[in-house]
Amino acid sequence: MVAQAQAASPTKRHYSHREILEIMSGLMLAMLTSMISTSVVGTALPTIVGELGGQDQYSWVASATMLTMTVSTPLWGKLSDVFGRKLLFQTALGLFVAASLVAGLSQNIGQLIAARAIQGLGVGGLSALSQVILGDIVSPRERGRYSGYMGAVFGISTVAGPLLGGFIVDADWLGWRWCFYVVVPFAVVAFVVIQKVLKLERIKRSTSIDIWGATTITASASALMLLLTLGGVEFEWNSFWTYALSATALLMLALAVLSERTARNPILPPRLFRNPTFVLTSLASLFVGMAMFGAMIYLPQYLQIVKGLSPTNSGLMTLPMVVALFLSGVISGKIVTQTGRWKVFPVAGLLIVAIGLFLLSRLHVDSSLWLIGFDVGVLGVGLGLSMQMLILAAQNGSELRDMAATTSGVSFFRSLGGAVGVSAFGAILTGRLKDEMAEMLRAAHISVPGGGDVKLGSPDAIQMLPAPIKNIVLEAFTRGLETVFLVGVPIALLGFLATLFLKELPLRGTSAPAEPVAAKPLSKDDLVLAGLLLELISQRIERVNGEPSALLSAVARLAPPDERSERERARSVVHNVLRPTSRTLIAQATPPQKDLVTGGTSR
Repeated sequence: MVAQAQAASPTKRHYSHREILEIMSGLMLAMLTSMISTSVVGTALPTIVGELGGQDQYSWVASATMLTMTVSTPLWGKLSDVFGRKLLFQTALGLFVAASLVAGLSQNIGQLIAARAIQGLGVGGLSALSQVILGDIVSPRERGRYSGYMGAVFGISTVAGPLLGGFIVDADWLGWRWCFYVVVPFAVVAFVVIQKVLKLERIKRSTSIDIWGATTITASASALMLLLTLGGVEFEWNSFWTYALSATALLMLALAVLSERTARNPILPPRLFRNPTFVLTSLASLFVGMAMFGAMIYLPQYLQIVKGLSPTNSGLMTLPMVVALFLSGVISGKIVTQTGRWKVFPVAGLLIVAIGLFLLSRLHVDSSLWLIGFDVGVLGVGLGLSMQMLILAAQNGSELRDMAATTSGVSFFRSLGGAVGVSAFGAILTGRLKDEMAEMLRAAHISVPGGGDVKLGSPDAIQMLPAPIKNIVLEAFTRGLETVFLVGVPIALLGFLATLFLKELPLRGTSAPAEPVAAKPLSKDDLVLAGLLLELISQRIERVNGEPSALLSAVARLAPPDERSERERARSVVHNVLRPTSRTLIAQATPPQKDLVTGGTSR
């Protein structure tokens, strides 16, 4: 029975700790490449958009990457089922590097936005497939331990990225374009390491791809992003474009649901949405993405424009958040591995994220750097406790055949939340900034030369504005960012509510023993005893009439989780596994007897 179960499992090969670390080295190096690029650009973004197009284009540059990363994430997972994890992971890495080179060569804001959009495709593949591969080679019980390593990569990249970005922007002999070029040597090394150490078993899978599902999901998410990014900025909320984009998003969503229900191999199988664990972790990840990216993208604007910090010092101010995120992620991962209990961490994490965002919303123009460091540190603790644990919970509650779809699905909703957060928070900031500046200029009886609004360039250019206008701009930015962080508080609380309803399923153990052990043959008496015990269990299960039963629950867990009731799953185990195994064991222990009538043998 054990041999049959192992043969049916797609993770039947056991990986030693050394093999896992070797594979993890390739995954982490590739993730480091994409994360460093993102964090490097995040620090330099106020300067970049100021030189190429103005601060009003800030959210577009950030949203382009988030949008394509979001819509491509579930497709990467499905394609990896068809073409293999390794090939798709290397493809995503190569696409990311090529787009980074194009972004560094951009001559205007349009070219930069297009290159950043292609970059997002690569980031979507790297972020989704790294978690899928980790789920393939490590059991859920041990995954918390290795998820801590992923958190360490995030921490290192978030520390190194802002510092590196600040140094590059501040160095006259480099310039901001090197923020994109700097990832190339990391990527080359990552590609070589992955080619050498990432050796996964080749599993035969279906070759069909849900093109229609991919198209409708992408169209729905894109229409929503465009609405949130452009609404209230390029067109009024009460306008034809608002209704047209809303209708497009809803229509494509309806078609996506229809497509996924009828497709042979859907990108997001409908059975996933009948799994409460997947639904709740996806919702929580959506809200985590909105809060996390909304805060991290716009925090450098506050530090560089309002506080007047250089890009390098702005990067240093993220250290409290990074250290807190790293420590909380690693420590919680080790505790999960030792105890098997995980729910307390995302519940506490989302609550702490809400507290951190509320503290950030209380910042002012004259807030001390120590207070800012404390506030971002609180936010880092919450993010470290929640991000990896939500993916762990989703993978643990899914069937092994749905590992890629589940991981990509949760990553998709987190990326969608990030894209929505960046777009919506950008629209809030732009609208509030424009209104506050106009109101304060009128109150101060100041007219802008040439009429119209104050033209906002790079942070250095804003610091060079005349004193009255500069003070108004700084105050307007502060009020706008206060609103952004305050809006993030109820969003984080919604994620907190979603985690409260999660059922803490026991973490699955390893899929195979650590070392092969020669099994001692059972005696005939043992075979008969085992067969009778299995038959007794089968009869007890069949006699259960709805009353609570620990035995029923234990047997039901042997069946894959699906829409059937616990009783139905337990009875399917009885008919398909326990009773046939019982008969086989008794038959093996009973010596064949000669039939006196036919002359044959029987048991």
